[in-house]
Amino acid sequence: MAAKVCLVTGASSGIGRATALELRKADHIVYGAARRLQRMDELRQAGGHAVAMDVISEEDLGRVVRTVLDEQHRIDVLINNAGIGLHGALEDVPVERARHLFDVNVFGPARLTQLVLPHLREQRSGTIVNVSSIAGEIALPLVGWYHASKHALEAYSDSLRQECKPFGIDVVLIQPGIIRTEFEEDTSRELRAVSGRGPYGKLAEAMASRAENVTKASEPAVVAKTIKRLLQSRKPKPRYPVGYLARTILALNKLLPDRTFDAMVTKID
Repeated sequence: MAAKVCLVTGASSGIGRATALELRKADHIVYGAARRLQRMDELRQAGGHAVAMDVISEEDLGRVVRTVLDEQHRIDVLINNAGIGLHGALEDVPVERARHLFDVNVFGPARLTQLVLPHLREQRSGTIVNVSSIAGEIALPLVGWYHASKHALEAYSDSLRQECKPFGIDVVLIQPGIIRTEFEEDTSRELRAVSGRGPYGKLAEAMASRAENVTKASEPAVVAKTIKRLLQSRKPKPRYPVGYLARTILALNKLLPDRTFDAMVTKID
């Protein structure tokens, strides 16, 4: 397969880091973008390019796209991976924090996509990969704003896929399940800090304890390898559930009645 020019956001850790390195191993030209530039030395050593970028900074987004185009004269793949989480009852979480979450998880990727799309249309080819989550199809308590942002990203991606098809551009969603990353490390602390002392305290403690006792999780590499494979496909699927319990949880959500699923995920031991 010919080398593709790939821009990966959130490339300083977790899924983004693993993806950038995996694509470099496959001899693609990789630009890894993240706020923590100092954490992308491994990508540089592998022959990739590390660029500083805050996904909610209009100036940063424009500068990074111009850099890639100036140096490579094309962009073939955009991987919108950068994202943040937010835990706590919907009643407890300040709306300002929810707005920031949507800026990072939805509007940042959407704006970067707007900047890249004219070049993909001109080429009549390209792939946009939006890293969502199984959270994009299900709903769990005390993670409502995060799930809402991923539901929004999935609807946005579906519409984008329909709009881009005539131009030869593929739009693909990745739906990770339980993945071992820094992203999950602060879950218990935040649940207790935001909702641990109020009316949702018992549920918050139960969910925090479950998070602390997770013994199985997939490594970010399984997601990275999936992205590498889909870039090799002439006709990638719209969605790729990947990682521990991803397919199982999505299947349960579809098969179980709503009240049964609610009872399962809100159970307090």
